[in-house]
Amino acid sequence: MPEWVPVPGSVKARLIEAALHHFEQAGYEAATVTELASKAGVTTGSLYHHFGSKLGLYTVVRDDLEKRITDRIEGAAAAVGGTGRAAARAAILVAFDAAVRFGTCRLLGETAPADRPDPVRIALDTTLPRDAGPAAVVLAAAWRAALLEVSAGTPADTVRRALEFTLSD
Repeated sequence: MPEWVPVPGSVKARLIEAALHHFEQAGYEAATVTELASKAGVTTGSLYHHFGSKLGLYTVVRDDLEKRITDRIEGAAAAVGGTGRAAARAAILVAFDAAVRFGTCRLLGETAPADRPDPVRIALDTTLPRDAGPAAVVLAAAWRAALLEVSAGTPADTVRRALEFTLSD
């Protein structure tokens, strides 16, 4: 997560806000630097100046969202005892609800374009017992698939029920 907070209304803040909405609507691959700059009301040069590239801007937006999600994963797991099936279930459902509430299902559901560790998988791994094997990988994939299903138009409550069913004993 960045150590800075952009000043509201500044070029950097407008770019981040525009990117959040545009990446959610179009996805990373379809978004262009020209569209992002236009939606922010700035030049493409401003985007390159502040973020270096489309990937740089996307990374700032996604890192911030994933930090918000992992904070919720950790809090939900702690609220039900820290580790185990109940902790993992609570963590996934709270993370799903947060992404839906943030309106960022596509952005968080799509595979990140950069080769980097998955912070959601890492956070989920801390909710599981050591002998759970690749459960965190499977849970993170299920969470992202659920988000993409919402992004595709399936009602969030329908997808949440499917996720609950998947996570039931």
